[in-house]
Amino acid sequence: MSEKDNQKENKDLNSLKKERDEYLDGWKRAKADLINYKKEELSRLEQIAKFSNEDLVIELIQVLDNFELALSTLEKDGKVDKGVYMIKSQIEEILKRRGLESMEVEEGEEFDPTIHDAIANISTEEDLDNKIAEQVERGYVLHGKIIRAAKVKVYKKK
Repeated sequence: MSEKDNQKENKDLNSLKKERDEYLDGWKRAKADLINYKKEELSRLEQIAKFSNEDLVIELIQVLDNFELALSTLEKDGKVDKGVYMIKSQIEEILKRRGLESMEVEEGEEFDPTIHDAIANISTEEDLDNKIAEQVERGYVLHGKIIRAAKVKVYKKK
């Protein structure tokens, strides 16, 4: 074999190695893209599963609100049957197992429009401007997402 033929074969071999490496790199990128796609899709499906019952939970929260309203009315009139409290407690526990948490709001806490919904202002002479005066309706969080802001009355300085 001549020197010229040998150089041509080396050139062809190098060309084939380069082509092989390009195909291998492309395959590795495609494999990594597929793995990332699978992870993203799994994450998206988990989110869908977490929030698929959001509408039902919101409707049950309204039932729970009515339960609390009924209980406060019954307590004013006299003794309330223990079973009514048990039913309310069961509803709360079912919702909690589904990822629902109630937001705790304290009087005097700083008003935060991202988690509170101001429904009324209360004038005050004291230095309580933009502080919560009273919680009117409880707020709820479902798997870390606010599904209902707490309805509050807020102090405003005169």
